[in-house]
Amino acid sequence: MKRIALALTASIWALAALAAGPEIKFDTTDHDCGTIRANKGALSWTYKFTNTGDEPLVIISVSNGGCGCTKPTFPTEPIAPGKTGEIKITFNPEGRRGQLARRVKVRTNAAEKPLLLSFKGMIIPK
Repeated sequence: MKRIALALTASIWALAALAAGPEIKFDTTDHDCGTIRANKGALSWTYKFTNTGDEPLVIISVSNGGCGCTKPTFPTEPIAPGKTGEIKITFNPEGRRGQLARRVKVRTNAAEKPLLLSFKGMIIPK
């Protein structure tokens, strides 16, 4: 019986050790821009997140979605456990038209694979 209890305790500690570290949780990972006029100028919005882990969270990089029309801004300082931050995306629809569907990749110290943030809309030409 003691061996079972000891094994169970060791397993719980091992799982707890695996769960330790930073963790990022976004309020939402999608944004609908709706209908956008191409000559209206750049649009901006934010994706809010919380570090739900127990170690500081570092945003390593945020991609530009594959073109120069998308500019991300993100915190460069570590986000403490329990604290919040935001990633701001600015999109310039100038010279574009039709259906818009883009994704940006967020690399952090909380996950091996990048997280994806997406946005969509319909661009109406000038």
